[in-house]
Amino acid sequence: MLRELYVQNLAIIEDVRVELHPGFCAWTGETGAGKSLLLGALGLLLGERGSSELLRTGADELRVTGRFELPDADIRAAIEAILNFPLEESEVLLSRRLNRNGRSQAYVNEQPVAVATLKQIGELLVDIHGQRESESLLQPAYQLQILDAYGHLEQPRRTYLEAAETVRDLRRRFSTLAAERQQRQRELALLRFEREELDRAELEPGELTDLQQERERLANAQHLQALAAQGYARLYDEEDSLADQLGKLQREAESWVHLDSGLEDVVQRLENLQAEVQDLAKDLHRLGEHWEADPARLDEVERRIQFLRRLETKYARSIDDLIIYRVSLDEQETTLEREEADLEGIEEELRKAFDKLKKAAGELSQKRKQVARKLASETQKHLADLGMPEARLDAVLEPLPLGDDPNKSEVPSWGADQLELTLLANPGEPARPLRKVASGGELSRTMLALKTVLAAHDHLSTLIFDEIDANVGGRLGDVLGQKLAALGQTHQVICVTHLPQVASYARHHWTIRKKKRGNRTSTTITPLSEEDRLEELASMLRGEARGETTRQEAAAMLQTARQRW
Repeated sequence: MLRELYVQNLAIIEDVRVELHPGFCAWTGETGAGKSLLLGALGLLLGERGSSELLRTGADELRVTGRFELPDADIRAAIEAILNFPLEESEVLLSRRLNRNGRSQAYVNEQPVAVATLKQIGELLVDIHGQRESESLLQPAYQLQILDAYGHLEQPRRTYLEAAETVRDLRRRFSTLAAERQQRQRELALLRFEREELDRAELEPGELTDLQQERERLANAQHLQALAAQGYARLYDEEDSLADQLGKLQREAESWVHLDSGLEDVVQRLENLQAEVQDLAKDLHRLGEHWEADPARLDEVERRIQFLRRLETKYARSIDDLIIYRVSLDEQETTLEREEADLEGIEEELRKAFDKLKKAAGELSQKRKQVARKLASETQKHLADLGMPEARLDAVLEPLPLGDDPNKSEVPSWGADQLELTLLANPGEPARPLRKVASGGELSRTMLALKTVLAAHDHLSTLIFDEIDANVGGRLGDVLGQKLAALGQTHQVICVTHLPQVASYARHHWTIRKKKRGNRTSTTITPLSEEDRLEELASMLRGEARGETTRQEAAAMLQTARQRW
């Protein structure tokens, strides 16, 4: 509930702070004193559009701050969900500022937020009803919520909402996969082509390096053969070859071994060198035979190298990386094929979920039909009390077709029903939707009758009525006061009224006045003591002509009202 309202620099309001209480609170005062301005300040606080024209003359900034208690855990949780951060206490501070340059700023617990966020939070806290306007209760979606709360249909409603969210989620997933199907098919075709191309290439690790080396050998085969032939001849085959020279040296050393035994090691090493030279000569001879020129093989190697180079350029990868890439193609294909299978699976899952949705919607609709008749009947009784005995209220439920296409059929937010509250105010007139009722007084009284019936089921803690008693006489005003007092048992009710009969039923009473200081006019709002309240009620009864008799009448009126508190 609203515990405190602080307004600065709003038109003729310079600086006003009012502390409010639970129950029925009455605001009274002369026309033009600023009552509607205070309600306008509340509207700004709850996210309505503002203009720099609202600023008090000479001021640069308009400020409105409201402190709300949050005794309802569900409301607190809903606000925390909107803010996306926890509230430290069971209250919330809303603030709104308007600058002379037209800039608007909004705050929740001194943290900057969007004005739309204030509106979302305000819809959970306050419902404002003016003589010619209504907020949430006139909206068909909100009427459905109230109907469900009134009929204790939370469980079937929750079942429908969960089924609807499941369908929406599956639709999003299906839509995403379906939208990507063409791209996925292109990717599958491409990777399969690449896989076949790379498989045909029969790539081997290090192959390009080996081929380049082989190409160099084949291109220089004649030089290599010459090297082998010359080496073989010099080492072993020609006269005075290295092998012959080592043999001669060995034999000479052997002839002198008897003079120095140390030559035995020299002889052995010379013998070993001869064997090594012979092996080396034979190896060169064999290599020379292997290094024969092979133009056909050289052409084949060259073509293979060029093919591998083209693959590297095409894929922007080395041959070794292409071998790794080829393995990844299998993994990519598995993923894409799984997504295709998922698409088919989701389509079947969506069909089943849509069937559950239709079933949940049907069960909810059936229960709503029963509850709607009861709601209209109970409201009818209160309309008679409020001076509309001939009026007829009806709650018309129209089915919303869900269709048969799980992918395209509409999924209504609150069920397969559209609720329209209609009012036949006078015999002979057509019934009209409540949101199109022409008479402000009839609309206000109908709203009050509905609010009285729904009081125990409405989570909104604060209800504000602006001149609900317009065009209402004293006797009916007494009934209005009783209804508002009854609402005050479960809600905080703030009512701007001109009728003393209504004001007398309030638990708390404030008067709103204009005061002139120098050449400036300012609005004040003052809580009334017992004596001041009697004087205010007397003034509302007789104005300046009030006397002791009028004060006694006001006291009697107040006493009668207290017996009903």
